[in-house]
Amino acid sequence: MNEIHHETVYFTGRVQGVGFRYAVQQVAKEFEVTGFVQNLADGRVLVEVESTQAETDAFVGAIAERMHGYVRQVERSNQRR
Repeated sequence: MNEIHHETVYFTGRVQGVGFRYAVQQVAKEFEVTGFVQNLADGRVLVEVESTQAETDAFVGAIAERMHGYVRQVERSNQRR
């Protein structure tokens, strides 16, 4: 059985006001993930995601790829549940 993997991801760059949260929602439909996305006051976007490790990695990678012109940095922290 695969362990549930929880990850907190911060996207930095030009990630607010460009449809980033909508793009994350659309990407999420392609994966078996749960979570949420939120704009932060400091200009970053927070994504909380849960799934298997492989699915989470693919999901975060797909977001970075879809929004590559806007993302300057991706910070990830995770824990197994």
